Amino acid sequence: MEANTVTEEAEVVVVGAGPTGLWLAAELRLQGVRVTVLEARTEPSPHSKALTVHPRTVEILGMRGLTEVVEAGAPLPFGHFGALESRLDFRGLDTPYPFTLLLPQARTEALLEAHARERGAVVRRGHRVTALEQDPGSVRLSVDGPEGPYEIEARYAVGCDGTRSTVRKAAGIAFPGTDATVWGWLADVVLDAPPAGGPVSRFGAAGGVMAVPLPDGLTRFVGIDPQDHRPGDSRPEATEPTLDEVRASTVRVLGSDFGMREPRWISRFGNATRQAATYRAGRILLAGDAAHMHFPTGGVGLNVGFQDATNLGWKLAATLHGTAPEGLLDSYHRERHPVGARLLASTRAQTALMTAHTAEGQALRAHLSELIDQVPEFSRALAERLGALDVRYPPADPAAAHPLTGTRAPDVAFADGTSLFALLREGRHVLLELGSDAKTLTAAGRNALPHGTLRHTTRLAEPAGRWSDLGAVLLRPDGHIADAA
Repeated sequence: MEANTVTEEAEVVVVGAGPTGLWLAAELRLQGVRVTVLEARTEPSPHSKALTVHPRTVEILGMRGLTEVVEAGAPLPFGHFGALESRLDFRGLDTPYPFTLLLPQARTEALLEAHARERGAVVRRGHRVTALEQDPGSVRLSVDGPEGPYEIEARYAVGCDGTRSTVRKAAGIAFPGTDATVWGWLADVVLDAPPAGGPVSRFGAAGGVMAVPLPDGLTRFVGIDPQDHRPGDSRPEATEPTLDEVRASTVRVLGSDFGMREPRWISRFGNATRQAATYRAGRILLAGDAAHMHFPTGGVGLNVGFQDATNLGWKLAATLHGTAPEGLLDSYHRERHPVGARLLASTRAQTALMTAHTAEGQALRAHLSELIDQVPEFSRALAERLGALDVRYPPADPAAAHPLTGTRAPDVAFADGTSLFALLREGRHVLLELGSDAKTLTAAGRNALPHGTLRHTTRLAEPAGRWSDLGAVLLRPDGHIADAA
């Protein structure tokens, strides 16, 4: 790295102003950390790779009071796994947000950027990071900005800069996995005769196509053509299909092209699947697509990246403030890498279902659809997994920990009129003392209460399942249970 003059400093530099980077910046600012976001693009992309916000992501937004994001989307009570005919029903899930939220990524990013800026984050567009290096006390980044090259020094840098992450490569973090063997396409178009009844989906021997109405009079078509299963195909994703090819695939699968015209965006994507070997290398960390790459099945990528940022934000802030216990920052990789690995396993399984064009594959799809319809426990487990409501971070000592330790806390209501999510608004640890048995919190937990813990004495408004016999609960800022008794 050339020895240019260091023009400024920040506690944390976040590289990438997608949903993951913007949310991480907001979470760091909530904890009082000075953060600068550097984005190579001069303007936000008008195109939306993702359309879906899942229940756990909506919960986190609700915990932080971002009702405007929730209100901007259209709630859908059903979801899908591998585009199976039978849909997953979210309405019975233990969450105040029992739905997926249809919200184009461009709108999500705009709302998150406004939120990050309101919190005090510095967001700079047209600033491309070209190199970085670290020493024991800092990270130095070389940047090409609108007014020329400069350097910025930070105590930590986080790569939220996508699957081709400059930060990951500069840090020397391996990105093992598999290359694409299957290609899909998407097209945002205007329709003369939109399909009646909302979203349409059909996957069979002729291929698969789903159509979802978007704002501004557009419809998103996503398709998989059996002819695009080519192991070893090195065709670049930038090779877009033509509108005629999109029409032909849609007619073959759905029987009509619905008068599609005026394509606003057509793109191709593959099933290359990779995960960073580590999410932390010294003072450099990764989150979102920089850490995991996969086929975009079910819209999970944006959500898992968002949840990476939620896990990392408070840990990085505590480390910077000098209040973190030993190993806290390392727990980011320990907790989130397995979640990323499970994400990749899920998207691979769904890709197999979506490309099951043979008679045997169609039989498998029909069998699993039948299980979703007839076995409520199976359907609920898939819905909880898709919505990230089942994520648990294993405690360091499982034998000594309460069974609820590491699980996500539901939004229980209290007798004093408060609710759990409202207590997490400030991003602090919260110690709930739920009556006369509150002192039964483990000695280790009570003696090591994190700095700034909010103590709240109350009772449950009504019995709440596994919470009914709890005397005390220590909640992490991300809404997971740190300790209970």
